[in-house]
Amino acid sequence: MKILITGSAGFIASQIVLALLKKGCEIIGLDNINNYYDTELKYARLQEVGISKDAIVWYKYVESLKYPNYRFIRMNLEDKQAMQMLFSNEKFDVVCNLAAQAGVRYSIENPDTYIHSNVEGFLNILEGCRWSKVKHLIYASSSSIYGLNANLPFSEGESTVHPVSLYAASKKSNELMAHAYSHLYSIPTTGLRFFTVYGPWGRPDMSPFLFLDAMLHNQPIKVFNNGNMLRDFTNIDDIVEGVIKVIDHVPLPNKDWDPQNPDPGTSSAPYRIYNIGNSHPIKLMDFIQTIEDVIGKKAKKIYLPMQPGDVYQTSADISRLQADLGFKPHKTLTEGVKETVEWYCGYYNL
Repeated sequence: MKILITGSAGFIASQIVLALLKKGCEIIGLDNINNYYDTELKYARLQEVGISKDAIVWYKYVESLKYPNYRFIRMNLEDKQAMQMLFSNEKFDVVCNLAAQAGVRYSIENPDTYIHSNVEGFLNILEGCRWSKVKHLIYASSSSIYGLNANLPFSEGESTVHPVSLYAASKKSNELMAHAYSHLYSIPTTGLRFFTVYGPWGRPDMSPFLFLDAMLHNQPIKVFNNGNMLRDFTNIDDIVEGVIKVIDHVPLPNKDWDPQNPDPGTSSAPYRIYNIGNSHPIKLMDFIQTIEDVIGKKAKKIYLPMQPGDVYQTSADISRLQADLGFKPHKTLTEGVKETVEWYCGYYNL
């Protein structure tokens, strides 16, 4: 099976690439290696699967030095012509689109970037899947699309029409665009709403990394909404396991779908939406406490109000993913934090 994985220098995608390579899949990884956060971390992730930084140039394949079934190419999703050539030449069986401009707060200051990458780029993915007859498109959505919805836990059957950031709106647009292509061209698509992913090789702009970095360097941490927040922190190992299950589970049209009582998470088209999270929200202060316990050091805290575009609580109802694919998170918070601290200290030589 030949799989295109976009965003392959990123946190989640890099770990999925590694897991699929070990299963023997033929993988082509794509990433533009932008400078939204430290590019050296992205290059280090690529190095883990045998892609040398010195060998990377735009629009040319780099063969892995560790895995003969892996090639990487530096490319922008927004480059329509290059994407057309890629799909035409490679004839992918499956596409896993994990590339996106991430970050809720960054989207408030840089809105254009989100439209180019997350909307225009995703359209090029959909068109590539359409013309090359891809058998299954999996793409990253986000828990942020639940926005103002306060009906917890968040379910795929609930409304997601009130996003509170452009990032969330761009992810919602992906779900809508995917449904249109599933309906018009019978492309099987599965959208995954990720819930606050953390773990080794994590993103430096997210709170777990920010907290850990500050605490290990004796710097204060910023605690928003005065610490009165809950997040469904989900370990990367559980995310990888869930995504791999989804790749092998091609959606079919739901014969029981009722247009007079439409379920947003499924359709008469070959289309599915799944939450993928831990399903056990953690108080932000408890998460900080766990880091403190693991590193043996108290955090210096600066309490701040809620940031624009943020939400008070996230909580994933994962019953559909459990019922359809047998997904069940296994990693405890303490285990996950310990592994993250060990990786961080090793990577940064602390």
